[in-house]
Amino acid sequence: MNQEKLEQRKKTIYGLICDDLYVPMKIKEIAVLLDIPKERRPELEEVLEALVAEGKVEISKKGKYSKATNKLIPGRFIGNARGFGFVEPEEGEDIFIPEEEIHGAMHGDQVLASLNLNKTGKRREGSIVRILAREITRLVGTFDKSNNFGFVTPDNTRIGQDIFVPLERSMGAVSGHKVVVEITDYGAKGKKPEGKVTEIIGHINDPGTDIMSIIKGYELPLEFPEKVLNQAQRVAKPVSEADMEGRLDLRTWQTVTIDGEDAKDLDDAVTIDMEGENYRLGVHIADVTNYVQENSALDAEALKRGTSVYLVDRVIPMLPHTLSNGICSLNAGEDRLALSCIMTIDPKGNVIDHQIAETVIKVDRRMSYTSVKKILADQDQTEMDSYHELIPMFQRMEKLAAILRKKRRARGSIDFDFPETKMVLDENGHPLEIKPYERNVATKIIEDFMLIANETVAQDYFWQELPFVYRTHDTPDPEKIQKLSLFINNFGYSIRIGQDEIHPKELQKLLEKIEDSPQEALISRLTLRSMKRAKYTTACTGHFGLATKYYCHFTSPIRRYPDLQIHRIIKENLRGRLGEKRIEHYDQMLPQVAAQSSELERRAEEAERETEKLKKVTYMLEHLGEVFPGVISSIAGWGIYVELDNTIEGMVHVSNLEGDYFQYQEETYEMVGETTGVRYKLGQRVKIKVAAADPFMRTIDFFLVKEDEDGQGECETDCQ
Repeated sequence: MNQEKLEQRKKTIYGLICDDLYVPMKIKEIAVLLDIPKERRPELEEVLEALVAEGKVEISKKGKYSKATNKLIPGRFIGNARGFGFVEPEEGEDIFIPEEEIHGAMHGDQVLASLNLNKTGKRREGSIVRILAREITRLVGTFDKSNNFGFVTPDNTRIGQDIFVPLERSMGAVSGHKVVVEITDYGAKGKKPEGKVTEIIGHINDPGTDIMSIIKGYELPLEFPEKVLNQAQRVAKPVSEADMEGRLDLRTWQTVTIDGEDAKDLDDAVTIDMEGENYRLGVHIADVTNYVQENSALDAEALKRGTSVYLVDRVIPMLPHTLSNGICSLNAGEDRLALSCIMTIDPKGNVIDHQIAETVIKVDRRMSYTSVKKILADQDQTEMDSYHELIPMFQRMEKLAAILRKKRRARGSIDFDFPETKMVLDENGHPLEIKPYERNVATKIIEDFMLIANETVAQDYFWQELPFVYRTHDTPDPEKIQKLSLFINNFGYSIRIGQDEIHPKELQKLLEKIEDSPQEALISRLTLRSMKRAKYTTACTGHFGLATKYYCHFTSPIRRYPDLQIHRIIKENLRGRLGEKRIEHYDQMLPQVAAQSSELERRAEEAERETEKLKKVTYMLEHLGEVFPGVISSIAGWGIYVELDNTIEGMVHVSNLEGDYFQYQEETYEMVGETTGVRYKLGQRVKIKVAAADPFMRTIDFFLVKEDEDGQGECETDCQ
C-alpha cells in the first residue's frame, strides 16, 4: 500500500473509532462493519497497526481496538542492570519505566509507552504498552550448563533476563564458554526467553575471548569478504603517470604527516608556506575514492561498516589494510594521490582564498606527535638536529594554529579538554599500564588544521547548493541549559540565555571563568551533559560546539564513510560531472547514508567504551585494597562515582558511605548526610580504597578513605 493511500485509510478508520457510537471491536468485526472482504483484511490490519504505532489507537488483551485513552509515545527502550529502564522518545525527555511496568520489553526494542498521569515528580514515569519491533535477535553471553538444559547470561547487563537453551541446541557448549545465542522465543510472563547457540567464541579464561565477545556482541564485522579483499588487491597498484595526469603536482612542496607513533593509516598530510604576511596552508587527504568506486564491493562493505573501530587491542578498519595501510596511506617518499584543500589565511585567521583540487603529493618525513612536541615545546637538541630542515615549517605551524585557535575561541567554540585513556597491554591482552593520554602542541596543531579544512570545504559546498553530507551539532535543549544555569548560580556564575536559546560563546566563557577553580571538573562535566550528540545530516544546520554555521568531515576517508562520500561528490563536481541526474541521485541516497553513518558511529563508540571498561576492571583486580586519589565525577541515588587520575572510574555505593544515612539532592548534585550534614559534591577531591572489581558486570567498587585513617592519608601505590 502506498503512503498516500495508507494516510487516507488511516483517516477513515480513525474517524470511525473516534465516533461517539463506536464500541471497541476486533479486526474481524470492523471488517464486517466496513464490508471489507476476507482477502483484503491484511490491508485493514496494516492500517490499524499504523494507528497503534502512532499511539492514536490502543488494542486490548482481547484484541479489541479503541481510541487511545492516554497518549501513547513511541520510542526506544533502554534497559538498566538494576531492573528498571527508560524509553527514549524522538522528542522530549526520557520516560522512566519501573521494573514491573516493562512487560517483556528488551533493551533496544521499539515500544509504545503510556505516561503515568497520576505520578507526581520531576521525571516522567510510564509503562510499556506494546512492543513494536525487536532490536536484538542474537546476543553474546556466558553459557551455564545443568543436567538437562543450559542458560546464557547476556554480557550486556541492560538485558535483564537469562536465555534458556535446550541442550540439543547448545552446540556442546560447557559452563564458562562465551557463546553467541540466537533468540528463538522472547518469552512471556513467567517464561524466560529461549534461544539456540550459533557460535562458541571460547572459554571465559582464554586470552582474547573477552574482546572477541564484545566484537561479536556489537556485531562488528571482523573479516572482509573474499570478494572485497580481492578487489582491494586489484586496485592497490602503484601510482602511474596516467593516474597523475590532470592533477595539480605538489610533489616539490615540503610536506609532512604528523600522527601517533603506532598509526599505520596516514590519511592526512600538511604543508605550510608564507605569501607575504599571509599563510598558505595545504591540507592533503588521501584520495581514497580513486580506489573505492561507487557501488563496488569495496564501497558496499565500507558503507556497511560506516567507520573504523578503535578497540584497546586492535583496529577493525573500514577498508582492507591493502588500502588503508598501503596505497591510501600517505607514506613518506612515495607518490600519492590526494584531494587537497589549499587555503590562504591572513594574520587574523581568516581564510581569504582557497582551492580544492585533485593533487599528487610526496611526503618528505613521517613525523610523530612526540617528535614535534620535543622540537617545539621541549627544545630537545637531539630531535632538532634530526629534523633541522623542517624546524621553520613547524614553527610556522605553531603560529598559525595559535591564530586559528584564538579566532575559534573568539567566536565561541567550546573546547572540553578531558583526558583520553592510553592503555599498554601485553601479548595476551592483559593491561600493564593505564594512564591519561594528554593532548600536546603537536596534536593541537593537527586538530586546528583539520578543523579549518573541514569548515572551508563545508562552506564552499553549502554556497554551491549541491547535495552534501554535513557534520551538525544542534543547540542544547532549553530545559537542560536552564537547569545548568540554576545550578551554577550556587557558585556565583551565570550564563546569558536568549529566547529559549544560548550562544556557544556563553558556555565557552563559563569554562574560561571556572578554569583552575575547585568547581572546574564539576561544571565542565555538567556543561558537557547539557549538550546534544553531533550527527551526520544532509542539511547544513550548523555546529553548536564549534560555533560555526558550516562543518563537515572531509579529512578521514580511510576511516569514516561520510568523508569518503563527500570526496566522491567533490571530485564529480571538479570534473564537471555533477549534472541533474547525479544531483537527483545524491538527493535520494544521502539521507540514508547520513542516518546510517550516525548510527554506526554510535555503535563503534559504545564498543570502544566497553573494551576500555573491561580492561580497566581487569587492571583494578590487581590493585584490590590499594588507595588512590580521585575526583567525584558523578552522583546518583545509589552512590558516588569517583574518577581516578589514571581515568579509571568506580562507584562508592550509598550503603558504603559510613557515619550517617545519606540522600541524593538532585537540585545541587550532592550526596548529603541526614544528621551530620556531611556533603559529597561533584568535582570534590577524595581518596578511595579499591574494594572489588567484577569483569562480568564491568563494575569497580570503591570505599571512601578518611584523611585521618591510620596510614591511609597518603596514596599507597603509584597512582599515576
